[in-house]
Amino acid sequence: MTRFYLSVAALAIVAACSGGNPFEDNAEEPSGGGETPTTGTPTTGTPITGEGLPPGTTSPTAELGIFRSEARSEEDATNGNGFANEIRYNAANDTFEVNNLAFDGGNVYQRGNPVGSLGPYSVYEADQQFPDSVTADPINQFTHRAIYGVSRDSNAAGVPNTRFAIVRTGAYVPYGFGGFIYQREGGVTLPETGQAQFRGKTAGLRDFDGAGGLQYSTSDIEIAVDFNDFDQVTGGRGDGVKGTLSNRRVFDINGNDITSQVVGNINSENTASLSSLPNAFFTVGPNVLDNNGEIVGELTSTFVNDQNVAVNYEEGKYYAIISGDTPNEIVGILVTTNTAEFQGVTVRDTSGFIVYRDTAQLP
Repeated sequence: MTRFYLSVAALAIVAACSGGNPFEDNAEEPSGGGETPTTGTPTTGTPITGEGLPPGTTSPTAELGIFRSEARSEEDATNGNGFANEIRYNAANDTFEVNNLAFDGGNVYQRGNPVGSLGPYSVYEADQQFPDSVTADPINQFTHRAIYGVSRDSNAAGVPNTRFAIVRTGAYVPYGFGGFIYQREGGVTLPETGQAQFRGKTAGLRDFDGAGGLQYSTSDIEIAVDFNDFDQVTGGRGDGVKGTLSNRRVFDINGNDITSQVVGNINSENTASLSSLPNAFFTVGPNVLDNNGEIVGELTSTFVNDQNVAVNYEEGKYYAIISGDTPNEIVGILVTTNTAEFQGVTVRDTSGFIVYRDTAQLP
């Protein structure tokens, strides 16, 4: 299938970015110092088996840092996942560098205007025009956005404990090219008993298959881990993980809150009377958490229409890494899709999060 570029005038709805590609394992992570991810080459540790873990650290362990990125989909004509690479954050001038995405200016993203942040996370945008290298004539560029999240806590060397980045464009149909990355800098100590609860915020980019454009999304997120049960299974610890996304909002590319419009679209397409976006929930089951602190699982959301029939709104996956000796934080990425908002259009939301075990210092 061929990807088509959509001119701004042709866009029927606004959209944003989603799931993407593996950033190179030796690329500098977006952070205040632009450090290289600490992946190491240990031979111990038991990763989650079967489908799940994105590319990155090949021999993960609980004692060292872990790096993951979205899988590249060169063979998949329905999206452009995995093409962004060599993502770097430059603290000196608060800019982002992104390689391997066509027509995103000079690969340098400036702090967003009018949207410069979504809660505790920063937003960056590529140049709208770039000069012809001979004539200096301005060449219009595609709309690219990046979201960067960094832990509030750092190690003794000043390196953030966790980080994530998402890059997307809404200039293509089907989905455009982009990618995501998330990582833990140090290790983790997982308890054998007890439970833990983590809270924080998400920030994401929504893009579309069947339309062009970009939107932003935010939500509150709460994650809990039961270190007692389920019983250990092959390839994992068995521990149960549950999560909830609530207070969900959607914004257009200029930062206007369009949540009510999105809810109205859902109601119109499904004969429903929702007053807010449905909460999303992690699917609880064994073998989602491994000995290295990595978590991979599914999440869904549903609502009831006016005929009192349950309707599936979203489905997708979450990818995360637990960090710290307590442990005290989790970094991760959520990728969901839905077909409930527009006829013949699939909406994809790629969101990042960093959640903390204590609530007193939530950003």
